[in-house]
Amino acid sequence: MCGIAGLCNGTYKSITDIKNMTERIRHRGPDSFGYWKDQRSSVVLGHRRLAILDVSEAGSQPMISASGDYVIAFNGEIYNHKQLAEKISNYNIQYKSTTDTEILLESFDCLGIDETLEVVKGMFAIALYDRRNKELFLVRDRAGEKPLYYGFINGRFTFASELSCFTVLDDFKQEIDFSATELFFRRGYIPAPFSIYKGIRKLEPGHYLKIKEPYDTIEDITYWSSYDKYVECQENKFNGSMDEAAEILESLLKDSISGQMISDVPLGAFLSAGIDSTTIVTLMQKISSRPIRTFTVGVDTPEYNEAPIAAQTAKILGTKHTEKYVSVKELKAVIPSLSKIYTEPFADSSQIPTSIISQIARKDVTVVLSGDGGDELFCGYPRYNGWVTDSWSKQKKLPLGIQHARARVMMLAGKSKNDPYVKRLRASSLPELYAAVSVSDTSFLKNPDNYQDYYDLFPSDGILTDQDRLMAMDFKMYLPDDILAKVDRASMIYSLETRVPFLDRDVIEFAWRLPLEYKFHNGVTKRILREIVYKYVPKELLERPKTGFSIPLDKWMRDGELREWAEALMSPASIESASVLDTNSILKMWRDYIDGGKWNESIWYVLVYLDWLHRIN
Repeated sequence: MCGIAGLCNGTYKSITDIKNMTERIRHRGPDSFGYWKDQRSSVVLGHRRLAILDVSEAGSQPMISASGDYVIAFNGEIYNHKQLAEKISNYNIQYKSTTDTEILLESFDCLGIDETLEVVKGMFAIALYDRRNKELFLVRDRAGEKPLYYGFINGRFTFASELSCFTVLDDFKQEIDFSATELFFRRGYIPAPFSIYKGIRKLEPGHYLKIKEPYDTIEDITYWSSYDKYVECQENKFNGSMDEAAEILESLLKDSISGQMISDVPLGAFLSAGIDSTTIVTLMQKISSRPIRTFTVGVDTPEYNEAPIAAQTAKILGTKHTEKYVSVKELKAVIPSLSKIYTEPFADSSQIPTSIISQIARKDVTVVLSGDGGDELFCGYPRYNGWVTDSWSKQKKLPLGIQHARARVMMLAGKSKNDPYVKRLRASSLPELYAAVSVSDTSFLKNPDNYQDYYDLFPSDGILTDQDRLMAMDFKMYLPDDILAKVDRASMIYSLETRVPFLDRDVIEFAWRLPLEYKFHNGVTKRILREIVYKYVPKELLERPKTGFSIPLDKWMRDGELREWAEALMSPASIESASVLDTNSILKMWRDYIDGGKWNESIWYVLVYLDWLHRIN
């Protein structure tokens, strides 16, 4: 795992700039630094390395192909690099290292961009420069595990793994994008292609950019569309039995895990009491000839503590388990540092325990596998089988014209179009309803009507079931921009690489071929995963209500150190420094909480935003 950055049409300061940019992401690659500059076209690539495969100097980057035509700066892992090497074996390449980077680079040279991307399986953010044609390509993996930002700064095309890299450039103005700000206050994160800064965008998962000299025009190309692939898979639905499906899925997961366990440095796994991580750890241990390292964080509060179940699971499986109990004080101490870890506003509070468990794991290993992605692939979230789908089933019985007319009447009577009930009435499809009811109220913003939503990319086409459509929507936006962003930033700040076996391409596409009843049936979620894991772990151990590692923010903000931190941020002067916020509305929301105990999730969003804003200022 690494960090990358680059500049096109650079100035005489380009090398200094690239050194400063990559220094900001030293945590992503503490083992070495490298840069490359093309004297003919003023392209500069920078790289920070966390050595995982072939930790020798032979694996240093940026790396030049054997032909001399291509240069790569690569962040990620290619899990099928051995198969990729076999595919290009006829080219008789003399490799200088045993890294997946070199094999990937030579594949791009031999096969081209599109054919290579069709074959590769892994997580990646890639900068590839074609010296002969003076073309730069930026590529992001299918699920969005690895981040990549880009934009024009004073005419220079610039890219980097994290937003903090841009802030060291003298001509970067740090102008806030208020459309992105509103998206944050609605969702608690900023979805691609937006970033918090005007002019800087996130490269979307499954996309690559092509930019050619003079590097002033971008071509954005989709090489893998999650929605189109989901529809294609459902049109070719698996027609075997549940037992046959479970056998195939277990085999695919074992293949994925085997590939992701390849490492020249110590490796382990996160383990909770949930089905997803237990499935991954179970199959890891079945594959491994030695006890694998597993890590769990516990707390003394029983309703938030899953550590005892994880410990029992670890004992049954025979892993080498590390269980660390943390105090509430330790958890609270992380909060003021979040704005540094997440370089744009990010308010998923599970970032707190994720940060702590990453720090603990890094003491013993450099790579961990996690169970992320299971909910989105196997119908795990309650919203897929509860109030959202039930609400739409009831609402669509009424003619849309009547519903829309009622919404217009309410708006004429003074209701905002962002009023929750108005939004529901205006919905014309399940995706629109989901978009309407799954966002937070933003009435405390001064001008809350700039909001754009990308859920309209998911039409009601009659092919996907309601639940499949919701899972497709979450895979497109919530998974990469919340879940995977949370894990990437929280782990990489400690130079810990995380790998996600569920997001192997073959696993994803098989999951999308499954009938819905293999994922959810008679109230049972993740049904097919349970079929697999219950062969190895007692059913009664896992078949209980899952608490998750929740954070009681509503209690914490009213006492101790966090009360002092929050009160400082909630001062009138502090709120007014954020020009998008209505000070009176925010103060009322805060007093209703402090004096009356009326917690509103938006309080946390406001605190996160203000803390981030004060840090950058």
